[in-house]
Amino acid sequence: MNLDYAGDLSPRETWGKIKENADCFLVDCRTSAEWSLIGVPDLDSLEKKVIFIEWQIFPTMEKNPRFLQEISETDLKKNSKIIFLCRSGARSRSAAEFLTSHGYESCFNCSEGFEGVHDNFGHRSKVNGWKFHNLPWKQG
Repeated sequence: MNLDYAGDLSPRETWGKIKENADCFLVDCRTSAEWSLIGVPDLDSLEKKVIFIEWQIFPTMEKNPRFLQEISETDLKKNSKIIFLCRSGARSRSAAEFLTSHGYESCFNCSEGFEGVHDNFGHRSKVNGWKFHNLPWKQG
């Protein structure tokens, strides 16, 4: 399968890459509402910070017209390893594809996302995802 970005990583693989590589960054591309209500990854033990840039703007969920501009205002370089994280891996894949199409060389998708897919009862965080794998996160 030919991907338009560097590839998919599980949450554990994401953690490992961030831990092992000084020039590897995690971009949480969920909405500001999700960050405040559901929680965020915590990279403090790695002495790193998550970069928060919305791929879609809450509440309209329209694509963020400033996404590329906001990325360029960070420490990210075109050759940095950049891993995108969203709720379930869909928006983050789109963000990885988009940034790759703009010359960023190493964009990855955290394919299970922060909360993962729905279980049989329609709940998230019970099947897979960052929280399911007990990776560090914080809320509020």
